[in-house]
Amino acid sequence: MADDFKKGFEPADIETRWYQHWKDHGVFAASDAPDDDRPTYVLPMPLPNVTGSLHMGHAMMCTLEDVLTRAHRMSGYNTLYQPGTDHAGIATQVVVERQLARENISRHDLGRDGFLERVWEWKKECGGRIVSQQQVLGLSADWERAHFTMDANYSRAVRESFVRLYDEGLIYRAKRLIYWDCAAQTVLSNLEVNNEEENGELYEFAYPIAEADGGGEIVVATTRPETMLGDAAVAVHPDDDRYKHLHGKTLQHPFVDREIPIITDAILVDPEFGTGAVKVTPAHDFNDFETGKRHNLERIEMLDRHGKVNEIGGEFAGQDRFEARKAVKRALEEKGLARGKKNHRLMIPRSDRTGTVVEPMMSEQWFVKTKPLAEPALEAVRKGETVIIPAEWTKTYEHWMTNILDWCISRQLWWGHRIPAWYCRSCEHITVVNDETVDACAKCGSSEIAQDEDVLDTWFSSALWPMATQGWPEQTEQLARFYPASDLETGYDILFFWVARMMMMGIHFMGEPPFKRILLHALVVDETGKKMSKVKGNVIDPLDIIHGAKFDDVVQKALPGAPQDEAFAKFKKAYPSVAKMGEGFEANGTDALRWALCSYSPQSKRIPLSLKKIEGSRHFCNKIWNATRYALPYLEGVEVPAEVPEATSLLNRWILVRLGAACGAAKVGIDAFRFDDSCSALYRFFWGELCDWYLELSKPVFAGDDETAKAETRQVLLYALDTALRAMHPFIPFITEELWHRLPRADGAPVSVALTDLPGAEAGRQDAEASEQMDLVQAVITAARTVRSERNMHPASKVELALRHADDAVRGLLERERQSIETLVKTETLAIEPPASERPKGAALSVASGIEVLITLRGVVDAEKERARVEREITKTEKDIAVIEKKLSNKKFAERAPAEVVAEAKSDLEQLKARRALLDEAAALAAEL
Repeated sequence: MADDFKKGFEPADIETRWYQHWKDHGVFAASDAPDDDRPTYVLPMPLPNVTGSLHMGHAMMCTLEDVLTRAHRMSGYNTLYQPGTDHAGIATQVVVERQLARENISRHDLGRDGFLERVWEWKKECGGRIVSQQQVLGLSADWERAHFTMDANYSRAVRESFVRLYDEGLIYRAKRLIYWDCAAQTVLSNLEVNNEEENGELYEFAYPIAEADGGGEIVVATTRPETMLGDAAVAVHPDDDRYKHLHGKTLQHPFVDREIPIITDAILVDPEFGTGAVKVTPAHDFNDFETGKRHNLERIEMLDRHGKVNEIGGEFAGQDRFEARKAVKRALEEKGLARGKKNHRLMIPRSDRTGTVVEPMMSEQWFVKTKPLAEPALEAVRKGETVIIPAEWTKTYEHWMTNILDWCISRQLWWGHRIPAWYCRSCEHITVVNDETVDACAKCGSSEIAQDEDVLDTWFSSALWPMATQGWPEQTEQLARFYPASDLETGYDILFFWVARMMMMGIHFMGEPPFKRILLHALVVDETGKKMSKVKGNVIDPLDIIHGAKFDDVVQKALPGAPQDEAFAKFKKAYPSVAKMGEGFEANGTDALRWALCSYSPQSKRIPLSLKKIEGSRHFCNKIWNATRYALPYLEGVEVPAEVPEATSLLNRWILVRLGAACGAAKVGIDAFRFDDSCSALYRFFWGELCDWYLELSKPVFAGDDETAKAETRQVLLYALDTALRAMHPFIPFITEELWHRLPRADGAPVSVALTDLPGAEAGRQDAEASEQMDLVQAVITAARTVRSERNMHPASKVELALRHADDAVRGLLERERQSIETLVKTETLAIEPPASERPKGAALSVASGIEVLITLRGVVDAEKERARVEREITKTEKDIAVIEKKLSNKKFAERAPAEVVAEAKSDLEQLKARRALLDEAAALAAEL
């Protein structure tokens, strides 16, 4: 055994070394060779923001994608995991503007060109952080092909798509009601707005009816009183008898010189809500905007782009929108027009980027006409050209694509793809071309032109990702080979932000969907099921789990700036298991984190991150390490068999059956996007079957004198280890690479386990007889060991064991496997005999697969302790029986509890009564000792 093969796995010793090895040897590279006729597997990486740093959502996504990539590479595919980063328009501009603010300057001080130079400098210095963190996770992306969405070639593709859509009439410019982010100073699409339910109030005030119309008042209810400064009407339901006498009357605005009409509208007004009278502000509410179109109402804009009241607001001009809300309410009270308020839960629209409350405002923007693009994308899923997994998201996709709105794609930023439109001051023509600069108007030739100041929505450029990364709009060989992609794996939360838009763009420009499968994974949440956020203090940096960290540092990242005690209290509430974890996270390593994440079902809605599961995964990695370390001395001079080795002993035949079953199940799990099934199968095999059974039962073989048996077992053991490491490599790449290289093998092996074959069911043998016979042997051993454990026998103590069965063939099998039974049960004597009429006194009887298993307890078990143990068990079991019987006798429980809960209680009761009967037998046995 090599001197550097430590006892216990230390991930820090191998991870950096092997990742560099993979890069140095081009393990991740896809092939462009014309004569490479392998099938392709293409997986576009969901673009992390250039501003980003790794979080648990990234860790989940990256791990799942890398499993798919490594598995297909090992399955003979020319595999491209396409990496890159997104320029993240709003996020990046905010980061750099904050940096400038610390220097007491603004972007306007630098000017547009100067600011963009500063952003590129920031990108060069800080923009690669997320990539280096992805590499810590072991991502096998083809980094030589990495793209940045502001690179020159990618930018040309973005301009080309804009120009083509414009020429086709699918991009247009119009003044529409949009969402405005007053903090970021830009428009947002409806998908970039999070509607969050919050506490608010429903405020009522009266509008005076014009004296010419008889005077009086009408009371309206609103959650935004300040917007009454832009009211163009008050609407009532046409069938509401309370207001029929007011139809067509006029109201006098209390603060500005404006008369507004009372209109009737059955679409906007719910007579049961509030007062049944609704103020209408077409320029600042989406429902009111549509009402305004139906009634030809004036769109009165009362807020400026900073969220302050403009000159329309009269005495309130210059006030911030929230200050104005209070001021308007005070003024209404002073005029005697306030009519009360009540608490009200309402949806508040907040910017996905800045978290501030967004304002509906009128603005001239660029839009994509989405209906013609959405219909083919919808049809592709309906026809099965693209399959969404889990299937339940298909209905959600269909609903959104069917009810899709036009997409606002212009943003009032400097960082991003500038809109390729130039306005002529002479003839007002708009020149739209795929050029970085334009010198003259395309219509009149005037040089008096200026480019649009806005940039495109980041999601517009990222919608081209599957094709622009392969050379589009040029029809390159790379594009022909790697488009469409095979899979897209991402979180369900960006199904509409990104996935649907890629479907639309891909089909429109390439004539076919950009991917064959859309795989949507779950949201990673804390142990209590809450979404992770720095407000809740439950965020965990994956690198802290990988490298280890003190909790003092962990909680400060989770809740920046908070007092240590407060931060730690919130963290412990989110992760109760922290209480048993000492002062911090141990260094678990990348493989442990990856295995833990893969052991959850990726198709669920939420994944509560269990720190204990990560700890358990570290123990599993340590088990793999130590099992290989134990086996290596027996494998000297042996080479890994090229094919499934021949086996004659039951043990070797059986382990080859189990190996094939585990590898087959793991491969099926990968193909079905059920990595939890894969991990479960591989875990059960390696720990439960290879380590707990095979390695233990091989010890007497290696200690014996039968050289033929030894040679066969060496071959099978080496083959099983090699195959298992290859099967687990996609999930835990670092430890499997290290151990695979330590196994003896012939010269000429690949430079990495990543370039070997991924084993499936064909890696084992089909041998029903071996399975049945080993099941019987295992059942006997398990029954005997259960008797030992229940009586708390010392592990080193030996027992007298008798096995009884009427069938000569069964007894013959047990005789042949005598050594295995004696080894794991630790027997003093082992008798294999036909059934007798009665149980020997002082012997515990158990039945396994029809075989009587008898262990003599006299002289091995302390009689007093055994009687006391049984009595305690009887007392506890009777107490549990009483509790359930009382519950079931309660009529309220029987009537109100769900049927499955009642059935479960009855099942538990039956099991307890059966156990109680067995305890009577145990008590009788204890009395014989």
